[in-house]
Amino acid sequence: MTGIEGNAARHRRPLRADAQRNEDRLLETAAAVFAREGSGASVKDIAREAGVGVGTLYRRFPSKELLVEAVYRQEVRRLCEAAPHLAATLPPVDALRTWMERFIDFMAAKSGMADALRVVLTDDSERLQTRTLLAEAIDHLLSSGEGRSAARPEVDAQDVLMALGGISLMAAGEDQRDLATRLIDLLLRGIVRS
Repeated sequence: MTGIEGNAARHRRPLRADAQRNEDRLLETAAAVFAREGSGASVKDIAREAGVGVGTLYRRFPSKELLVEAVYRQEVRRLCEAAPHLAATLPPVDALRTWMERFIDFMAAKSGMADALRVVLTDDSERLQTRTLLAEAIDHLLSSGEGRSAARPEVDAQDVLMALGGISLMAAGEDQRDLATRLIDLLLRGIVRS
């Protein structure tokens, strides 16, 4: 089990199917609400938007910090798991572009939770592990498929990750999601073979 899955996950019993659906819906809704409203978002509003009672939310996540941590971990996991699927189902450049767009959405949610994440993620090794996992996902997309890779051979996954981080910061500062898409297109022009 990786650090991304966290200590709490090590001791959790498997959930019934309906409880798992509720938790998944809560985490998905919380990610969207945090991206939209920031870490000041109301837990009651998250529960209501997810279609569950606030008691259900608090049974699964007794504090807002635990909810933020769970959202962060789930979003990292989803992003990393998306890379092999995208590589298998889309042409290389389209897979990379789609993943990059998802990364920007992840960063928007993470930005909305930034204050709470500073409290939750105090371990530098965990942040480095997250960065490594994301770079591995990018590397998978850069080198996917025998002879299918569209990336220039000198392109480094860590460099791409840093560039995407910069794009997300610029787009968030300007509050323009379309700016991120235009910058992703520019980045892809530098990554993709002519």
